[in-house]
Amino acid sequence: MEHNYDEPVYLISVVAKVLSIHPQTLRQYEREGLVEPSRTDGKIRLYSQRDIDRIKLILRLTRDMGVNLAGVDVILKLKSQLQEFENLVEELRLELSKKENGDKSKAVVERKNSFDLIFYEKL
Repeated sequence: MEHNYDEPVYLISVVAKVLSIHPQTLRQYEREGLVEPSRTDGKIRLYSQRDIDRIKLILRLTRDMGVNLAGVDVILKLKSQLQEFENLVEELRLELSKKENGDKSKAVVERKNSFDLIFYEKL
């Protein structure tokens, strides 16, 4: 069975086992506001694949780079802001490309990397 990237399906015990961390660490990340798992009506925490990827990033920052949780919070907020700005730049470039082409053809945006967008006309 395949799940949507954002669908909360993993129990805290499963996530803890897969990531080799204590469930209490996951609860701490939640208290710190670093991750927000969904909850069932019975208040059971459920994590999505997006949550798991975010936790993996937190673990890389804390374990491999020695960043404390306050630093992780700042990094995650900056990363989110950067993504919002990249999305805005992508939208504005697409709009500009359409205007330059007189809206006769649809411009297509291809992301090369985080800071580089390539435009070409759709044939």
